[in-house]
Amino acid sequence: MEPCSWNSTRVQVSDFEGMSDGFLVNTGLQAKTRTGPSSTSSLVLDNERGELVEATVRMERKGVAAERSIAALKNHSEAEKKRRARINAHLDTLRSLVPGTRKMDKASLLAEVIAHLKELKRQATEASEGLLMPLDIDEVRVEQQEDGLLSAPYVIRASICCDCKPGILSDLRQALDALHLIIMKAEIATLEGRMKNVFVMSSCKEGDSGDAKVHQFLAGSIHQAFRSILDKFSASQEFLLKSTLSNKRRRVDSFKPSLSSSSGDLW
Repeated sequence: MEPCSWNSTRVQVSDFEGMSDGFLVNTGLQAKTRTGPSSTSSLVLDNERGELVEATVRMERKGVAAERSIAALKNHSEAEKKRRARINAHLDTLRSLVPGTRKMDKASLLAEVIAHLKELKRQATEASEGLLMPLDIDEVRVEQQEDGLLSAPYVIRASICCDCKPGILSDLRQALDALHLIIMKAEIATLEGRMKNVFVMSSCKEGDSGDAKVHQFLAGSIHQAFRSILDKFSASQEFLLKSTLSNKRRRVDSFKPSLSSSSGDLW
């Protein structure tokens, strides 16, 4: 009979006649026997079968699992160190950009950086208010001004921003003449193929200066006229692009070798 060790101090052994290895074990007891130098056999009670069963657990598997756990913890620790070093490097960069933040903690530093960015944005907005710069998107804006600009009682400021296209200035002038408006001031700015036109206008009729409905009608008419011109040139550009692609396809198709042959050649 093999030596065995029990994990409980209370074990009952019954004397079975004709049997030398009979055991009667209480529920929850477990016996372990050494079956070899590299494995451990555990005897556990199977409640359904009512007998002891053998559960073998190899020590090698436990060692491999332990090594993998240690390696995973080491990798996690290294990754955490790199992450903290990267964050500290970014914080040092922010401290070098914002004055007076060398001894600030992280929370105070971030709050100071946000406030500094807001101040820079405000300064940039103030600096660009007097500049006429084209935008990256097509835009039409109409504003009503009643502050007596250029000694006029009622003034409309309209602007259009789009790509530089031939003929757009003449179309704008024709649209404004059709609305019977006096162009008091006109500005134009171009940058990298984009253009922005600004017109300051007033009505030709003297009775229109004090009528709010007339003001709204004129502003709406100008906006509609400028938008129509913008849509017209956008549609023509889209049509030109499609026709160019179609011509390229035709040229490519014309250079394809002919694959036609008689039925006798194929079969």
